[in-house]
Amino acid sequence: MPALACCVDAAPPPGYAFAGDISFPAPVAFTDVPLPTTDDNTSHWSPSLSAALYNVDGWGGPYFAVNAAGNISVRSHGSATLPHQEIDLLKIVKKASDPKSIGGLGLQLPLIVRFPDVLKNRLECLQSAFDYAIQSEGYGSHYQGVYPVKCNQDRFVVEDIVKFGSPFRFGLEAGSKPELLLAMSCLCKGNPDALLICNGFKDAEYISLALVANKLALNTVIVLEQEEEVDLIIELSKKLCIKPVIGLRAKLRTKHSGHFGGTSGEKGKFGLTTAQILRVVKKLDLAGMLDCLQLLHFHIGSQIPSTALLADGVGEAAQIYCELVRLGANMRVIDIGGGLGIDYDGSKSCDSDISVGYSLEEYASAVVHAIQCVCDRRSVKNPVICSESGRAIVSHQSILVFEAVGTSTTVGGVSSAFSAPYVAGDLSEDYRFLSEAAFGGDYESCLAYTEELKERCVEQFKQGAVCMEQLAAVDGLCELVRKAVGAGEPVRRYHVNLSVFTSIPDAWGIEQVFPIIPIHRLDEKPSVRGILSDLTCDSDGKIDKFINGESSLPLHEVEGGSYYLGMFLGGAYEEALGGFHNLFGGPSVVRVSQSDGPHSFAVTRAVPGPSCGDVLRVMQHQPELMFETLKHRAYEYVSHDNAAVLASGLARTFDRMPYLVPLSSFGDADAAAAPEDEGVPWSY
Repeated sequence: MPALACCVDAAPPPGYAFAGDISFPAPVAFTDVPLPTTDDNTSHWSPSLSAALYNVDGWGGPYFAVNAAGNISVRSHGSATLPHQEIDLLKIVKKASDPKSIGGLGLQLPLIVRFPDVLKNRLECLQSAFDYAIQSEGYGSHYQGVYPVKCNQDRFVVEDIVKFGSPFRFGLEAGSKPELLLAMSCLCKGNPDALLICNGFKDAEYISLALVANKLALNTVIVLEQEEEVDLIIELSKKLCIKPVIGLRAKLRTKHSGHFGGTSGEKGKFGLTTAQILRVVKKLDLAGMLDCLQLLHFHIGSQIPSTALLADGVGEAAQIYCELVRLGANMRVIDIGGGLGIDYDGSKSCDSDISVGYSLEEYASAVVHAIQCVCDRRSVKNPVICSESGRAIVSHQSILVFEAVGTSTTVGGVSSAFSAPYVAGDLSEDYRFLSEAAFGGDYESCLAYTEELKERCVEQFKQGAVCMEQLAAVDGLCELVRKAVGAGEPVRRYHVNLSVFTSIPDAWGIEQVFPIIPIHRLDEKPSVRGILSDLTCDSDGKIDKFINGESSLPLHEVEGGSYYLGMFLGGAYEEALGGFHNLFGGPSVVRVSQSDGPHSFAVTRAVPGPSCGDVLRVMQHQPELMFETLKHRAYEYVSHDNAAVLASGLARTFDRMPYLVPLSSFGDADAAAAPEDEGVPWSY
């Protein structure tokens, strides 16, 4: 078994030769100390063990799994996906990132992979869950949902939802004027009975636009968020001679205590109190427009953790609905808002912001039962049930794939870090104490002493009493002690080609946890643990919180090839919330559909991420003028021939994404992005 003495044979650093009369103290071998084995038992590892390690079946089922090759596979049709229809995610990444010269698309990572088939399946499952609950309960109306476009405003995502949801009368919800314009345009191709729910704060222009949507035969409902909005609706509807359909948002007493419960309860941001609702009813009645009030909306909060809380809130809202019927309103629809959660960590917990303790079917059943019980008791006709379940619809349909470009070194190469004279001389007593403590099994004292030793030597270094080589020797000694007593290797920092602020902003902003795992090499046992550090010049640009309460992630060594990681269940909010910190723009995007081809998929759309020029324009810079300035400078300070090559390289940089191009693939990526005669930029 190795002893501490194993590392003192290293050559001394320059200027620190061995003293001829030093006799290094005989160390005590750590024969009884368990050293971490270098045999990772990879021959006994399997993809199924990786699936269990990362709990893929828990958070990923039925859409994601680990295949026999050790790669993540996508099951676009959920539980109905046949074995030959499974899509190997690594093959998609290779197709997207390989140079065009070898049949790839030449896209640069990071990469968002969208699966419209998954989106379609999510819509069908949601509708099916409510249809089953309605049939089982003998409910006297139907369900038709709306998608809140704020969750992901991407054109193709919204258009897909309208198309896939048309058989179910699935509509859209807007919370601003541009979102309303988007929804109006898309619903022109949707089911004519689909609802267009207009939420959010409103001015005269917003309300006028919603009234115009009604005039265009779109099934539009203007939902009152503030009491004053009713006066504008009454005034503008009479002025434009357009009869509105009005809803109101009730501020319920029911509230859940999690992070996402801040928009609910009496102190919530939106909605009308009981007194305000009564005043609105009176105003509409006096204006002869009480028959226009047809919808009740409420929102308990996102990620509702349990059906018990859900049923409580829905029951309270159903009572308000019945009261509005009693007061003479022409009520038809109860909109239960969002809140249908997804299980980010697969724990199926009712006590977590990142999990939920119910299935789609249980959610729908709780809603239908709660409304029916109240309405039947009050002899009120069962209303149409609407929900705004954005997170549950779009979270699964996209995967963010990014690459680890390197790792931080711990105290690397311990044997080369020792300055033998320093250890044998000044640190001999420290060394002897550590050896004896380790031999005696007092590992806790061993580790505590190494920390004290490091602190003492750092202070000496600050005073100039210790040189860098000696400080490195102490680090090496302390690292060897950690390994010898079985403390294991410290968590590594994996540098990833990504901006957390741009692509996973909720991880930074609200410490949201997403499933992040390697998308390949899952037939190998992970040998280290790591956190993720992004490209930005910001200490907050990191991910050090993972599912199951972990502060690090099991990872593999970054070897010669690419090492790809995937962030899952991030299809809602992340793209809309992402910023441009350090001027890193969004990822490249591909849309992938299941097909009958040899690889079971077809890329139906591929879009490169924003270039350096694109992100500069966002900040009001003018890349064309910037290039001309730099080009002029090149011809002023560099010889004519070299200046031309330099200017060509500058032009290509403006046209490329801001992210790193690995050295191993730089030439290929450049060839894919530039004409063949341009060569490698900056070479002249």
